[in-house]
Amino acid sequence: MSTPRVIGKATWRDDARVLLQFLHGRRSGADHGANLDAFYGPQADVYDRFRERLLQGRADLMQAMDFRAGQRVIDFGAGTGRHWLFVAPKLPQLARIDLVDLCTPLLEVARTRFAGHANVHAVRADAQVWAADEPADAAIFSYSLSMIPDWRAALANAVRQVRPGGLIGVVDFYTLPDQPPGPFKPLSKWNRAFWPRWFSHDGVMLRPEVPAALLEAGATVRLEQGLARLPYLPLVRAPWFFWIGRLPA
Repeated sequence: MSTPRVIGKATWRDDARVLLQFLHGRRSGADHGANLDAFYGPQADVYDRFRERLLQGRADLMQAMDFRAGQRVIDFGAGTGRHWLFVAPKLPQLARIDLVDLCTPLLEVARTRFAGHANVHAVRADAQVWAADEPADAAIFSYSLSMIPDWRAALANAVRQVRPGGLIGVVDFYTLPDQPPGPFKPLSKWNRAFWPRWFSHDGVMLRPEVPAALLEAGATVRLEQGLARLPYLPLVRAPWFFWIGRLPA
């Protein structure tokens, strides 16, 4: 069994390719999978190295999920699967991991990364409707719920796929309403106004309804909120959170 490949350091050429894609933005055609392929295809091979400095909280989420031997886990919007390297020693112990995503170039990176793990399956499918053969013990969304057009359908699908008493884990950028649902701590008016506009250029939609929907889906096991540094923008911080909820038994 091979060891999942670690992440190398980005070069300025790597960053330039990613930033160029950001400047172009993500197209908004009817075919969501084609939109993702067009945006991420040119940067797929350097995707992880840039976002290693951007997507915070992933290691904390993966470790807090406390995956156990024999469990089945669905990863909705898995991308390259990089976040699984944070719990790499647990990979061989899990019964099955389904990496579900519509972006072909990112899934190819995941397939190469986990080629030596027979229990890891990269599936090109829509997180809003894809169904596993058996109930899962947990489902996660790692910086993906904000990129799914019908996020409510994707969340409801995850809840359907996970057995009663199982876990749902989400880490993402976020915004909140003026009066956030407890136990979320409020965000400043500037953060609530600026970041949804900033991220929407690249197809990342920060919706203020998401936190309340998560709290309704399951009982909060853990919630963390933080501010992420952005590469080449040292004076601003983007709000991120991770939440783990347990479904009703």
